[in-house]
Amino acid sequence: MDMPQLSSGHRRFQELAGKWEGKETMYPSHWDPNGGTGQGRNVNTVALGGFAMVSDYEQQRDGVVTFRGHGVYSYDPQTELYSLYWLDSIGSHPELFTGKFEGKLLTLGHDRQPMQVRLIYDLSKPQIMASSMEMSQDGVEWKKLFDAEYARI
Repeated sequence: MDMPQLSSGHRRFQELAGKWEGKETMYPSHWDPNGGTGQGRNVNTVALGGFAMVSDYEQQRDGVVTFRGHGVYSYDPQTELYSLYWLDSIGSHPELFTGKFEGKLLTLGHDRQPMQVRLIYDLSKPQIMASSMEMSQDGVEWKKLFDAEYARI
């Protein structure tokens, strides 16, 4: 049996890999009624011979870590879909996001009820990873949860 080979989709993890830090704007939601700003840090590491990427995230607000998350990304060359398995420090059920790159934009989402979620990474600026998340109860009207812009450090 031939061993699987890395595809061009797997190699795109290199675009997300590294240490990133930057400002985040949280919009009012039931998790954060007032919204506000914070500093986010992502450490994304290509793992398992390039077949996956592991992400560790933390947010600081007023000098205190208020949120942490851990993600594992994979890519399926047959479906051309990326998957993100996400766990976090607020006790949410594990979430599975799937999606695709279109140019320099990676959009991942899930529609686990009662909320549909879209997570977007924009890598169109050199050494910058912009990110945002939107949520919807009906898939028609979307509300932003956050916007962020991280610089590679």
